Amino acid sequence: MTVGFIGLGNMGLPMALNLVKAGFRVQGFDTTLAARTAAQAGGVTLAATAAEAARGAEAVVTMLPSGPIMQLVWVEVVPAMTAGALIVDCSTVDIDSCHKAHAMAAAAGLVSLDCPVSGGVGGATAATLTFMAGGSGEAYARAEPLLAAMGKARTHCGEAGAGQAAKICNNMILGISMIAVSEAFGLADRLGLSRQAMFDVASKSSGQCWSLTTYCPVPGPVPTSPANNSYKPGFAAALMLKDLRLSQAAATGAGANTPLGAAATQLYEAMDKAGQGNRDFSAIFEVLTGVKGSAMA
Repeated sequence: MTVGFIGLGNMGLPMALNLVKAGFRVQGFDTTLAARTAAQAGGVTLAATAAEAARGAEAVVTMLPSGPIMQLVWVEVVPAMTAGALIVDCSTVDIDSCHKAHAMAAAAGLVSLDCPVSGGVGGATAATLTFMAGGSGEAYARAEPLLAAMGKARTHCGEAGAGQAAKICNNMILGISMIAVSEAFGLADRLGLSRQAMFDVASKSSGQCWSLTTYCPVPGPVPTSPANNSYKPGFAAALMLKDLRLSQAAATGAGANTPLGAAATQLYEAMDKAGQGNRDFSAIFEVLTGVKGSAMA
């Protein structure tokens, strides 16, 4: 199968390379020279434009930074595709942009899927991403071989827009839980409880969550967490802020009450305004406590 891949950034590049490794012929496009060079070195056939990357492809995957940018790319890409082809958007975007993209694809006779991902750059590189899909059963079935090459888990969440809804809700949980875990470690520090003891108790009792057991925001207990690598981002705080803002826009549109989501958004906005948006989102520990993560490891 020939796959067009548009958006070869931090996430898109390793995803495209995993498709190449799985035996797909990938023709890709990105506006950045460094991304194009790395993609070509990994076996991606470069296209001069996004439309050229899509032309003749049986499936197209887009991985882009925002809803407005995704819509602009689809305006160029959709007319270049052959009727009946599959187009999958793996970006995390607002619900309105998502529905507009599906409508654009349907008008051109294409089969479409919104399919945002979870797992960060590490998951994209290791092909262990989790995909949340929204669209028809036909679209999901046709996309499964692609998703299997790029990730380890996938769920068909429902019709158009359901994938984005799942991603937005999931990341709201993630943002809130990371703040809760960070606050708990900050309090434990003040009470003289060692971080390892705090981890050992909470990870085996009712405080257990992914933000604690896999992505612990303080150095020591989980060696692979960004806290043990100077908070080098697996998932940058600016991206968490983007997703939290999407959750709040969706909540407003749906009339849902999300006070903790709103509070988490404000805290990550403060982190971003302080010039720390490029650090891992788990560095919110330092923002909340005023303590360098390693100071009491």
